[in-house]
Amino acid sequence: MATERSKRSKKVEVAEEESKAKPEPGKEEGAKPAAPAHLEERTYTVPLSETRYTPYYKRTSRAIKLIRNFFTRHMKAENVTFTKELNEAMWENGIRNPPRRVKIRATKDDEGNVTLYPAE
Repeated sequence: MATERSKRSKKVEVAEEESKAKPEPGKEEGAKPAAPAHLEERTYTVPLSETRYTPYYKRTSRAIKLIRNFFTRHMKAENVTFTKELNEAMWENGIRNPPRRVKIRATKDDEGNVTLYPAE
């Protein structure tokens, strides 16, 4: 009986060593997770002339909302995020003087999220 138990435990040990030695397919050691693939990339010039009819202390905030609504409509996405560079470009002249129009590069990933960058 003792020999049967030792044989079983050896088989279990060998099986555990083999499972540790072989990584799962697609999960190799040191591999980074895949970045989300971009399905779509478009460049738009967004007119912000509607902000001129807004009180001066709300103009840039209104421009941000206009851009968000524009890309929700044109890219058919619910989640629209601004990059830091675009946000800084919008707020560059303060709350009273947003730009009249902005060129924006938009990328849409496979989950339907849209990320906005300033066009170069």
